Amino acid sequence: MDNSALDVLKWVGVAFAAGFIGYFGRYLAMHIIGRMRRKRVGEAPEIEPATEAPVSPEVRLAETQLKVEKKRAKAAAKKAKKEQKG
Repeated sequence: MDNSALDVLKWVGVAFAAGFIGYFGRYLAMHIIGRMRRKRVGEAPEIEPATEAPVSPEVRLAETQLKVEKKRAKAAAKKAKKEQKG
């Protein structure tokens, strides 16, 4: 390999390493800041439940009805916009 090709590869590697360190460094900093804020406010750390509670059929029906109504409203809005244009 040519010496200039090695230099290019070296700088590509340096840029990749810097981006990697910068990304995860920022992530770690945001995690630490969030933890400090929660501690200052007195909140408990966020703990995700191991399992989710089963959803009742009534809740599923209500969610489905909301989705259907949302789709109908969106279709009506599209139809009105189309009629207004042409």
